[in-house]
Amino acid sequence: MLMPPGFAQRSLNTTLGRMVYYTAADAEVPDTLPPMVFLHGFGGGSSAYEWSKVFPAFAADYRVLAPDLIGWGRSAHPARSYRLEDYITTITEFLTATCPTPAIAVASSLTAAFVIRIAIARPELFRGLLLVAPSGLADFGENTGRNLFTQLVKTPIVDRLIYTFGIANANGIQSFLEQRQFAQADRVTPEMVTAYLQSAQQPNAEYAALSFVRGDLSFDLALDLPQLQVPTTILWGQAAQFTPVELGDRLVALNPTAIRALTVLEGVGLTPHLELPGVAIALLRRHLALI
Repeated sequence: MLMPPGFAQRSLNTTLGRMVYYTAADAEVPDTLPPMVFLHGFGGGSSAYEWSKVFPAFAADYRVLAPDLIGWGRSAHPARSYRLEDYITTITEFLTATCPTPAIAVASSLTAAFVIRIAIARPELFRGLLLVAPSGLADFGENTGRNLFTQLVKTPIVDRLIYTFGIANANGIQSFLEQRQFAQADRVTPEMVTAYLQSAQQPNAEYAALSFVRGDLSFDLALDLPQLQVPTTILWGQAAQFTPVELGDRLVALNPTAIRALTVLEGVGLTPHLELPGVAIALLRRHLALI
């Protein structure tokens, strides 16, 4: 995958196979720096590239770690129907293997919701959470995946055709980024399309992507959020599709003690850290002070 200069690829084994991650290439980076883990969201072609415009800004003060989750990027792609527990387990394994001290976790969308679940079960793993639009995609009993497209993706053979011709090609990736992920299409660059396409075209990449689209990974985050005790802040793109800002307000109201701030970014979509990375860096630094 496309990574910024000064970062190198590493890997470790999980119960579902090899997980690739990216960290500073300088061998002199001390382990005493506090770990900061950047976790990407899901969608056709997702990978650690999603955070690659942001995490270099934190490498002087933190030991930055940015994995490709199982089924995405350069990590293992087991041919299986993925479930929520697959990611809860492998993300927990990654944190325990790479972070000798509690980590700052930076995560987006559905993965951010997974991290909340992990933080409830294993609070000792975290110093704090910086989350972008966390959602289980079935929050408050409202399943955002109940539509005709989802039903088609649940149909054998049809699902693979949809992935191949509708998602895992340059036109499909560009269309998704411009129309669904970003608020302004002119912010999508050829490099972004290339990075997402490389991930989407890995062997067996359709398994994780289709599990996500079918709703196999969705859950009601509202049921879990009141139990969170780890200090948390949230960024939310005002123009985010699928997860409106009103959802963020409802989730924050469930646990105003743990959630220290909710900042809404005007004119930004699902991934403000990729659409306006400079703004995201400034806000993440501000949020770090709150946790």
